[in-house]
Amino acid sequence: MHVMAPSALQPPDAIVDRLPVLDLLNQLPPRRRAVLVLRYCCDMSIEQTARALGCSTGTVKSQSARALATLRDRLVHAGL
Repeated sequence: MHVMAPSALQPPDAIVDRLPVLDLLNQLPPRRRAVLVLRYCCDMSIEQTARALGCSTGTVKSQSARALATLRDRLVHAGL
């Protein structure tokens, strides 16, 4: 039995709508992008993310907050 990945079952519009967000994510500095990907895409805890990146939990929190603020600002300016 072949099981399709969830993204393969989504309508094309749902995928296309993500492209601007992914583009903005790619524009973040590498450390901030890594924090967001590990925390929200890989569903890692703050502690797991800190261990993976070799930094403190405070750094994960601050980098996450700054990255999310930047994404929100850029999404608003892009009209998304």
